[in-house]
Amino acid sequence: MSLPTLSIGLLGKKLGMTRIYDEKGRVIPVTVIEAAGNRILQIKTPATDGYWAAQVGFDSQKPSRTSKPLLGHFKKSNSEPKRFIREFRLTENEAKNLQLGDLPLATFSVGQFVDVIGTSKGKGFAGVMKKHGFAGQPASHGHMMHRRTGAIGNRSTPGRVWKNQGMPGHLGCDRVTVQNLRILQIREEDGAIVVSGAVPGSKGSYVIIRPAKKKPLPAKS
Repeated sequence: MSLPTLSIGLLGKKLGMTRIYDEKGRVIPVTVIEAAGNRILQIKTPATDGYWAAQVGFDSQKPSRTSKPLLGHFKKSNSEPKRFIREFRLTENEAKNLQLGDLPLATFSVGQFVDVIGTSKGKGFAGVMKKHGFAGQPASHGHMMHRRTGAIGNRSTPGRVWKNQGMPGHLGCDRVTVQNLRILQIREEDGAIVVSGAVPGSKGSYVIIRPAKKKPLPAKS
């Protein structure tokens, strides 16, 4: 059986973490991602859009919660309205081999490495020790700057605060990519993909699953 080598990915929803056991009885922490219902909504070409890409939608929603322009866009591909829409850049040959319609979980294969992109959990305002991992000031009695930033300047030369100086501020809600996670199971009956390790975001948050950039695609057999 030939394995897929497309650079297109899937959209999904993080369901949570659990653990499974391998053939040697070792515990492997995994994340379960719901990925059923992906649908190709549009094939973009240089003639119409300036580049080759596939637009993918995930997670159906009511037409009443969708704007009329988007309803017309979904109608062109004979699709239900989707909540989460992203696109994947493709080569010309990859784009020409795709058609509008459902995108199966078999786009990936067990053992393949993927990158998972999501939005990290928001943690509100945080100090430099929590946000940047600063060591902090002395904790001894009498000291009054236990968790504060400390000096940030450089006297008269250069007489300014260096760019990218770690400061207190909002932590989380950032786009995060976790690379080289292995697909351990593809559960067609549950519409879910099980990947090793943790992925960004809270339960119920949307994620993008793409073939790993730093690992080779599966070879055809």
